[in-house]
Amino acid sequence: MTPRTPATPGTPAALDLDKLFAARLHAARVRPYLATALFALHTVESRRVPTMAVDRHWRCYVSPAFVTATPVEELAGVWVHEVSHLLRDHHGRGDRVARERGLTGPGDRLRMNIAADCEINDDVFGEGLARPEGAVDPESMGLHDGELMEDYLRQFRLGPHTRELVWLDCGSGADGLEREWDLGPDGAHGLSAQEQDMVRFRVAEGIKGHPGSAPGGWQRWAEEAFHPPQAWRELLGAAVRSAASGSGAGQDYTYGRPSRRSAGVPGAVLPSLRRRPPRVSVIIDTSGSVSDTELGSALLEVASISRAVGGRRDLVSVLSCDAAAGVVHPLCRAEGIPLTGGGGTDLRSGFAKAVGSRPRPDVIVVLTDGQTPWPDTRPGCRTVVGLFSRQDSHGSSWSEDDPDYVPDTPPDWARTVVIGSAPGGR
Repeated sequence: MTPRTPATPGTPAALDLDKLFAARLHAARVRPYLATALFALHTVESRRVPTMAVDRHWRCYVSPAFVTATPVEELAGVWVHEVSHLLRDHHGRGDRVARERGLTGPGDRLRMNIAADCEINDDVFGEGLARPEGAVDPESMGLHDGELMEDYLRQFRLGPHTRELVWLDCGSGADGLEREWDLGPDGAHGLSAQEQDMVRFRVAEGIKGHPGSAPGGWQRWAEEAFHPPQAWRELLGAAVRSAASGSGAGQDYTYGRPSRRSAGVPGAVLPSLRRRPPRVSVIIDTSGSVSDTELGSALLEVASISRAVGGRRDLVSVLSCDAAAGVVHPLCRAEGIPLTGGGGTDLRSGFAKAVGSRPRPDVIVVLTDGQTPWPDTRPGCRTVVGLFSRQDSHGSSWSEDDPDYVPDTPPDWARTVVIGSAPGGR
């Protein structure tokens, strides 16, 4: 290592790049499956960060004072910690969690950062990587190892036990919230989305190509990195919004605002076409093959459907159906909807009742396990099917009446989303 000229008194020390890059090389040697990602990071000297931090564009901001004060072995651990945030997409996941749970304040983002640290630090250190003093891990927070950021986020709040934690600011790469020191999307040396995916792919391929060389958390991440389970809540909401915005959905004529074409027809007033919030009819399968857990999930989806159409609960109706359709209930509160049934399954009666209701729905949403006959013809409105994932603990298809029964797949005219798949992450 080349010796450096000591800084003059009162002059801030320059960033010791030799020491910093020696630490990165050490990290790559002891965690070779992360080498591609470690060397993809671009270093930015910054006295505004407390230690080291990353942004969502794969820049690593480094405090010169922190590098000077930290041994090489600990710096190597920080390198691995920071690049882990980016590989595991904590910034994208943080944004999604913020939208889903309404987490908007800086305190919420700080909790995300700590939760993300817990996800990473449970298996980062040891075997050549020294543990920095005060690093956050699940044990220090009284939590269990092996969980995801989203899980940890539900299990703790900020308080006296979090005041002394270090690494409370790993940058926007850890929680999605842009910092004042970020160079932003237009700054130099950032990686594009395609380049980031390429780095993740090479790291995942390296882990899968040498099984046993990485901890279990990294092996699970590598398996799911490019084959993630469906983010079914987002898909269901997107499917409902797509169906509701289709041609003919939620459209009506009004004389409140005459059509501009009236000018071409002297003496006549023509109505104009307007968009109105779509009406949605939700059919919930309450047959004996649907579990209480799935019925509870169905009620949660009703609330999500209400949000997908602008929060107008008066435009969402719900009916339960096993072999016969029940009563159509307007949506006041999802938890107040009676779900009656428990018999056999034939949702065709539910379709008939939904289509025949007045006012007629623009979109029909069916929440079912799929063990039902389907209508022979397309209803007169768009249809979305939320299909409960029927998997037992061994990953096999399940039916309480006949283990060999394979239900008919939903028809081609329905948009189908599988409900119950775990969200992607680690």
